[in-house]
Amino acid sequence: MSTSAPLGTITCLDDLRRLYHRRVPKMFVDYVESGSWTEGTLRENQRAFERLAFNQRVAVDLSERSTTSRLLGTPVALPLALAPIGMGGMQHPDGEIHAARAAAAFGVPYTLSTMSVCSIEDVAEATPAPFWFQLYVMRDQGFVRALIDRAREAGCSALMITLDLQILGQRHRDIKNGLSTPPKLTLRNLLDMARRPRWATGMLHTSRRGFGNIEGHVSGIDDMGSLAEWTARQFDPALSWDDVAWITEYWGGPIILKGILDPRDAVRAADCGAQALVVSNHGGRQLDGAPASLDALAGVLDAVGDRLDVWVDGGVRSGQDLLKAIAAGARAALIGRAYIYGLGAGGEAGVRRVLELIANEFDLSMAFCGRTAVDTIDADIFFRRS
Repeated sequence: MSTSAPLGTITCLDDLRRLYHRRVPKMFVDYVESGSWTEGTLRENQRAFERLAFNQRVAVDLSERSTTSRLLGTPVALPLALAPIGMGGMQHPDGEIHAARAAAAFGVPYTLSTMSVCSIEDVAEATPAPFWFQLYVMRDQGFVRALIDRAREAGCSALMITLDLQILGQRHRDIKNGLSTPPKLTLRNLLDMARRPRWATGMLHTSRRGFGNIEGHVSGIDDMGSLAEWTARQFDPALSWDDVAWITEYWGGPIILKGILDPRDAVRAADCGAQALVVSNHGGRQLDGAPASLDALAGVLDAVGDRLDVWVDGGVRSGQDLLKAIAAGARAALIGRAYIYGLGAGGEAGVRRVLELIANEFDLSMAFCGRTAVDTIDADIFFRRS
């Protein structure tokens, strides 16, 4: 899809979110938008950013500015990465390919989920730059090794291990919708999809409608009753730090550990030899009542900030949120829902528009705070209320 109207008239993430809700079936919108139980942590993730105000500075030379940084030693256009999102290919036909292409063109990393619709090989063949692969640890250790082998063969430049989804948090909307991939052809779902002809036509023209990394490799995928039921059968509830250790050794490359909130777990992550960790509550989708990721950041930084890169995700919806995350001490932030809004609204062009909006807001807000480069951003840009 080109950047012509309506994408050309979009000026903020809320515009894309509204378009996303119009274009994507409710089942998959709910999958992205929902949190667990009361969704309190989901809301708190954004409130944590809203509580912070900027300290405006003036008469600073702003003629030379840069938003560039480095992640795992690689230059990036922004201190930002696209987080792993399951079922991206149900948000837009071949969605993971579209998102990976947009990220590569813009100059930020893309992370492919184990639970993607497009397979590792699909994305590697269709995109020009290496991407990261996110690993969910399954009960079948042989399959885990095979996934790692496939990621290595595809040229993935880092492995991200998600630690906070040994068991699936209860998300009421997913249960009520009977979420599955491909979707169950109930009357309600058929009517909903029929009201989204753009999405439905696109899905008819692609063969990718299941879990591309799983199909043909793991038993039980053909009779998946729902995502929750299948996850309970396949994901390993016995995941431990010993598993992290052998996976790290078997992979042999850069490791990112995602799902850290407690400083004690951060120390264990550093002890495992990880190059980076993501302070994350899984977007409020696991333990409802957990702290906002941004609020947990300081404790993790105090514990391990000098030992590995500390990133954060959860609640980042704008360039100003990204700036606040960096000023709070994170080396980078990850976005999930934010780029999915663009993906569902307009495929590759929609994701690119998300990145353009975030970059513009980040650059201008950094300048208003009197800073001209990422490595000059610190907590002094926050307004101190008396």
